[in-house]
Amino acid sequence: MPLVTKSPEVAAALAEGRAVVALESTIVTHGLTWPRNLETARKVEAAVRAEGAVPATIAVRGGRLRVGMEAGELEDLARASGIAKLSRADLASQMALGGDGSTTVAATMIGARLAGIECFATGGVGGVHRGAERSFDVSADLDELAKTPVTVVCAGVKAILDLPKTLEALETRGVPVIGWRTEAFPAFWSRDSGLPCPLRMDREEQVARAHRLRAALGIAGGQLVANPIPEAAEIPRAEIAPVIDAAVAQAEAEGISGKEVTPFLLAHVVEATQGRSLDANVALVENNARLAARIALALAEAPRPYTKAR
Repeated sequence: MPLVTKSPEVAAALAEGRAVVALESTIVTHGLTWPRNLETARKVEAAVRAEGAVPATIAVRGGRLRVGMEAGELEDLARASGIAKLSRADLASQMALGGDGSTTVAATMIGARLAGIECFATGGVGGVHRGAERSFDVSADLDELAKTPVTVVCAGVKAILDLPKTLEALETRGVPVIGWRTEAFPAFWSRDSGLPCPLRMDREEQVARAHRLRAALGIAGGQLVANPIPEAAEIPRAEIAPVIDAAVAQAEAEGISGKEVTPFLLAHVVEATQGRSLDANVALVENNARLAARIALALAEAPRPYTKAR
């Protein structure tokens, strides 16, 4: 039995060399509740299609890594309960057990690589948590970006994290952080974190060429394209920062730790913003999907003229 099962649409697109965009499934199972999770998943897939690419939502179902889901399968995933949230550490174990799971950034990158997909759209990647000098809580997403050759389009790292330390960690791992038409590093719900973006690119072809050149130079890992949330949907940093600080303080007061920290903080932010943060989340994911589709098209159209140095 194959490790990866591609939907007929995704398999055909890859065989023909057409543009395909990988999509994670944790937003479907953990990020949003029914029915908004299904509505958002369909909206994001539609955004990819509108740009001329094929969406490939990735998840584990019955112990098999599924790359691309039919409409009914996506609805089943959105309605399911008790779905495991999978990263690099537990992806193989859940498959061995014949279980179900949604894929985080790290696991989606692994699935994309196995399927031959070069571009992936998500909301925000994980990073270094606040207080990591005590907890050592650092997302596996960072190491995956350093290992797996997939270009990841995001709205920056999650704003609840320690952004300066996360950027330092990405630099240490040799991961290029590319500001999409911006020199300011975005902070998920906000267009400007107050930190500079290490690199800037303004054309999809530039991102695609950099992706190809990394492979030709024998440089492991992917690229992170930081795409600011649309201006109309953003919650400015001055407004959201105190909300995040209060959420972090509350988590510490209640002794929240480990994998429970992120959902606790996000729930606190949703409540404090009266749902605006969820609306912003949906808008930025859709925006990232559109850009990822255009980059995937540039990758599909770009020749592979580069060879590794001898």
